[in-house]
Amino acid sequence: MSEMWTTAMAGAAAGLGVAMPVGAVGVLLIQEGMRDRRGAVAAAAAVAVVDCAYAAVATVLGPLVASALSGVEAWVRLVSATVLAVIAVRGLVASRHPGPVAEGGSDGAGPVRTFTRFAALTLINPTTALYFAALTTAQGAALVTGAAGAVFVGGVFLASFVWQQLLVAASGFAGARISDAARAWTFRLGYGLVAVYAVKVALPLP
Repeated sequence: MSEMWTTAMAGAAAGLGVAMPVGAVGVLLIQEGMRDRRGAVAAAAAVAVVDCAYAAVATVLGPLVASALSGVEAWVRLVSATVLAVIAVRGLVASRHPGPVAEGGSDGAGPVRTFTRFAALTLINPTTALYFAALTTAQGAALVTGAAGAVFVGGVFLASFVWQQLLVAASGFAGARISDAARAWTFRLGYGLVAVYAVKVALPLP
């Protein structure tokens, strides 16, 4: 039991390790939380589900994940950067008229579409896959049994899910209490940061 508890804590630490750094997807999640509460909850769940899926695949395949991505990593980064750049441009254009904090979809998209969009954004990030591949390879024999692997992946999902939902709750709390003009500037700064991430992800070019 103590070994399983240790494995669960290792999974939780791994989940927080990949979830806590606020990258491009984190910025978009905060923007969603300030604009659409229900959509943001779905988006946070999507990020956690993809983290969990990558952890599960990496736990089973380990080094094979890293080697599979190594040859095409530059092109995957370029596709990811293009998607982020498009999102940044659209967000900057829309930030001129941010509108009030909504209870439903911020752009007419329901929670299912928002879930799908954020899952895709998280899925095209090769860093997450490489992170878990390296981590599970380092864990080695500790994850050889199916039970240990399942406990580890469960810990990853729970930690990532809780953190993403806390991020959404905090951004929703702030978004409901600042003026539309101030929110417009947070969108401009946030999507500007997404544009910077797009450039950072793309370089060096393949």
